[in-house]
Amino acid sequence: MKCTIYRVGSQDGTYVYLREGLDLTALPPELQQRASRMARVMDLDLGPRRKLARVDIQQVLEGLEKRGWYLQLPPDGKMHVSLHFGD
Repeated sequence: MKCTIYRVGSQDGTYVYLREGLDLTALPPELQQRASRMARVMDLDLGPRRKLARVDIQQVLEGLEKRGWYLQLPPDGKMHVSLHFGD
């Protein structure tokens, strides 16, 4: 399954995987609010045998199939928000 990966703002380790053929408007409103701060990282062709560094490929594939997107959070599972800079 082909997808595009976006880095979410300045959130280290936070990425959105978006199924090929969809754009950022396919994301829930909460993620769309951050879309202006998303940077396209790369395109990937994912399959069950592919290895990803910080996330289970099965979870990514299921998210892409069911919703069209998958949100990868930092390893500690927390999004770090800087109130000073408004990110």
